[in-house]
Amino acid sequence: MTVDKKERIQLVVITGMSGAGKTVAIQSFEDLGYFCIDNLPPSLIEKFLNLLRDSTADIKKIALVMDLRGREFFDSMFDALDQLAQEDWLQEQIIFLDADNETLLRRYKETRRSHPLANGQLTLAGIKKERQLLSKLHDRVKKTIDTTRLSPKQLREKIVNLYSTTDEQVFSVHFVSFGFKYGVLLDADLMFDVRFLPNPHYIDHLRPLTGLNPDVSDYVMKWPETEKFYEKLIDFLQFLLPQYREEGKSQLVVAIGCTGGQHRSVALTERLAKHLSKQYVTHATHRDIEKRKGYQ
Repeated sequence: MTVDKKERIQLVVITGMSGAGKTVAIQSFEDLGYFCIDNLPPSLIEKFLNLLRDSTADIKKIALVMDLRGREFFDSMFDALDQLAQEDWLQEQIIFLDADNETLLRRYKETRRSHPLANGQLTLAGIKKERQLLSKLHDRVKKTIDTTRLSPKQLREKIVNLYSTTDEQVFSVHFVSFGFKYGVLLDADLMFDVRFLPNPHYIDHLRPLTGLNPDVSDYVMKWPETEKFYEKLIDFLQFLLPQYREEGKSQLVVAIGCTGGQHRSVALTERLAKHLSKQYVTHATHRDIEKRKGYQ
């Protein structure tokens, strides 16, 4: 990659206490459009930088986690941070996530995980050992976030508020058409069956086409039951989407299914995505549209 020194790449290094929320943090940065790497060993920083320099990808924002899950690499963390600070094409900052010992201990008990530094001892001993090791990082930290009284949702909101830009929209709605004959969409959050609508498959000149064709779309939409269903579905989604966004969800997958995933589901998926694009970031995908040869 040819690095433009005038446009420095934003690099956020996430570290801190185990159990303080680094997984939530890296997921939040991913939602904000950052290129994310979880648990990168500090000893691999040099190789990572070389790959980044040679990459042709247009990467402008990077977030990576370095922590004591890779404790055998901890001694090289300071060297890695020094190396990052010397790269004038990087705008580097360190986020340190912390919580009090009681909160960390409770979180470990709730998840039944063992602390990476406990080594057969009690969890609290591992927490204290980790805190002592990480105390050496405090002088380098640009931002400390105490998650003691933060829920995962509140931590996500805090990171979004700190690092999102005014033109970023975190929440998106992904509409996906599919055919029930090929199986349901496993990663759908909401699923609607439109097989009750009149089927263009039985119209000879429409059969070889898909819902992307205006003739098919017009046929699907002309029926009173289609329009009534569409109006009710829009009203339903207008109520639901703000609730999901408020809950902290970054993407909602809405699946629309017909028999073969060629006509009805495709036409409705396109219309829904276009309608709601005025309020949300929307995407339209047609999973099974190419399953039948000769589609148009």
